[in-house]
Amino acid sequence: MTGTGFRHWRVIALALAFAPLIALGQSEGTKEEFKPEVGQAGKDVIWVPTPEFLVDRMLQMAQVGPNDLVVDLGSGDGRTVIEAAKKFHANSVGLEFNPDMVALSRRNAEKAGVPTTDAKFIEADIFASDFHKATVVTMYLLPDLNLRLRPKLLDMKPGTRIVSHQFDMGDWKPDEISTFDGRTAYFWRVPAKVEGDWKLSYGSGKSMTERTLNLRQTYQMVEGALVSESTHLGLRDVRLRGDQFEFSFVDDRGVLCEFSGRVLGKTMSGSLRAGGKPGRFRAQRIS
Repeated sequence: MTGTGFRHWRVIALALAFAPLIALGQSEGTKEEFKPEVGQAGKDVIWVPTPEFLVDRMLQMAQVGPNDLVVDLGSGDGRTVIEAAKKFHANSVGLEFNPDMVALSRRNAEKAGVPTTDAKFIEADIFASDFHKATVVTMYLLPDLNLRLRPKLLDMKPGTRIVSHQFDMGDWKPDEISTFDGRTAYFWRVPAKVEGDWKLSYGSGKSMTERTLNLRQTYQMVEGALVSESTHLGLRDVRLRGDQFEFSFVDDRGVLCEFSGRVLGKTMSGSLRAGGKPGRFRAQRIS
């Protein structure tokens, strides 16, 4: 083989040797961005996005504002988190298992002009995540997943607002149901835990009365009575909204007593009107 021929074959051999590396570099340089497909499989659900109009309504139902921390469980392409930050000026976090969706969400937030300080996306398993600091929780999951999450949600701070697209929470009845174009959104407030016996003190000045308040609770539905050895005075107009508690009863003198207050763990306190006269009340859990 002549010198010229040898150099020719050497060039071909080198080209063949480096061809895979060149192809790899070209492939990496032209790699297409991830694009989700409706119905694609996820860890626990398939991905079906919540329509933009319903995202807006769900955040309205929760009365989201600048002081809120919104956590979206299974945040998908990030639309709920981005909307909460951009339109409602809330801090918001998306928990999403699929790393490609997390990356897509961050790109979508950047395109929407939402800073990472306002809208964060975390690759996480929602069942292993701690989101107890959220004031609002949004989700579009399957019924069995909602039920798996329900105990965790009920242990959140009373008054935490929860909104679910399409699926409810079993026998935990929602506080509101709204339907738009065939799609349903459910809203709940996490109720304070009030079941049990309370030592209730009420009145004004020196005319304070003490009784035992017995309450029975099923989620936000509460009934009960003032009890003693010989009397059982039933409650009326009972309403529990988060940590806000209202009830009334007619005492053994025939006076209507109306209570409105706040539950803070093992205590509750607030205002009273008895026969039209103002007063205060306080209650301490005793069992």
